[in-house]
Amino acid sequence: MRSTAPRNNKLKPSSNLIMNGSVRVRVIRTLLAIQNGQSLASVLDPLLNSLHDGDKGFAHALLLTTLRQWYALERLLDSLADNSIDEKEVRTTIQVGLTQLLYLQVADHAAIHETVEAAKEIEFAHATGLINAILRKVAKNPSKFRKKCDKKHSLPNWLAYQLKQDWSEQYDDLMQGLRQPAPMFLRVNTAVTSVEDYQQALVEFEVEADLVELTSGLQLDNSSDSATSNSIVTKGLRLHQSTAVNALPQFAEGAASVQDRHAQLAAPLIHNALLNKLSVKNDDAEDDMDTSNNEIRILDACAAPGGKLAHWLELISSNESSLFHVKQNHESVSLVSKVKITAIDNEAPRIERIHTNLQRLNLSQHDLQQAERNIELNIVCADATTWQGAGKKKSKLVFDAILLDSPCTATGVIRRHPDISILRTEEDVDQTALLQADILHNLWPQLKVGGYLLYVTCSILKQENVEQMQDFMTHYNNVVAVEFSDDCNWGIEQAIGRQCLPIDSLGGDGFYYALLHKTAE
Repeated sequence: MRSTAPRNNKLKPSSNLIMNGSVRVRVIRTLLAIQNGQSLASVLDPLLNSLHDGDKGFAHALLLTTLRQWYALERLLDSLADNSIDEKEVRTTIQVGLTQLLYLQVADHAAIHETVEAAKEIEFAHATGLINAILRKVAKNPSKFRKKCDKKHSLPNWLAYQLKQDWSEQYDDLMQGLRQPAPMFLRVNTAVTSVEDYQQALVEFEVEADLVELTSGLQLDNSSDSATSNSIVTKGLRLHQSTAVNALPQFAEGAASVQDRHAQLAAPLIHNALLNKLSVKNDDAEDDMDTSNNEIRILDACAAPGGKLAHWLELISSNESSLFHVKQNHESVSLVSKVKITAIDNEAPRIERIHTNLQRLNLSQHDLQQAERNIELNIVCADATTWQGAGKKKSKLVFDAILLDSPCTATGVIRRHPDISILRTEEDVDQTALLQADILHNLWPQLKVGGYLLYVTCSILKQENVEQMQDFMTHYNNVVAVEFSDDCNWGIEQAIGRQCLPIDSLGGDGFYYALLHKTAE
């Protein structure tokens, strides 16, 4: 899921991150870079690549844990200091020391001595006395200070306040859940192997994993005046422990992908809706497919890094759920002769990531042609707020289905990207909601009558999700929100769509889903 909230204008990204000195010094410099506007994704690899293998695990744990507990540590630090500590470098150094004492069980003498030495290395020797005094005070009773740190949330106050407004009943669980590491999930490429067979292959590689099933019930229209429940079962694997991908069987050959369990819902939802559209007889001429060649067009908007696109391609290519082989009246029929897929994103480096991911999964255009799948894949670098799929053609009714993996503040994936709580601002939410609305209003007119648009975010803020949908629907008289039926075993029902929250240590990230159906004017 893409995180595209505007960067805090008050923060300027550092230029070159200096990676020398002790492990703690490098972690401190990395934290300073994040506070100056750089993302964790951009600084993590430089940090780890600068270290010997034996130091990488400690550095990773120290960095991620400090970020997850950042605001709780800040409040603890303020309560321990007699006077305000304004120097960012000194505050960061102390927080790194506190993380070692309270969360990583580093020996007192090592945590204190090495952190004080780190202050000298970054040329803040004048603060070593203060740093030493605070850390020694905490070391005398770490359980007391750990309880104090864990008592409240570890988010910026503006975000905690908004989440309490949005999720009062789930607030306490949510505040603690966002501070925990997220589990690792795998999506198995069912065009290659079954989920059960891959789970068995993991056992042979001494990787333990549980089968996770999510059921999605959709009230899809089967005629002009009726709807029936359509149930979809999505299977994935949850690893008992996070594992390097090179330790997974046939990962390089495309047998599996790392993808959160809730992110794995996107492709099956829009794919099932598309299957329903193609199966329904519709007399409206505007809803008719081009029967001369029986081809359809679908769009993945804001597609990078390509996980959901790959999943959709896997479903289209699968013999069980393919658009080319559908069972109707106990017979296998083909609903289409050709599928034209367009994927867009507005940054060239992100486009490259799509190509890289599809190549690993053997789903590039060349691979699809070699497999004799009549699928045309076109990946375009374009701005979703203005891009027109019809080009210069008169008709703007282009797509049978649209997957909009919308830009968002990514507050639902803070467990995986704890830098988000530092980088996001309250103003970002308003700006992102406006961007989402611009994209929706540009894409909706390009959807054919009878088509479906799946709106997805990895945000847990209602302004970007259900409130965005409610506002959008006031602008059109040809949009109907598809209801999720009672057999859904994920998420919380909203006025429109469903919301997943990252409150379970074994569960998925925070995602929002709304499926919109386009009717005749």
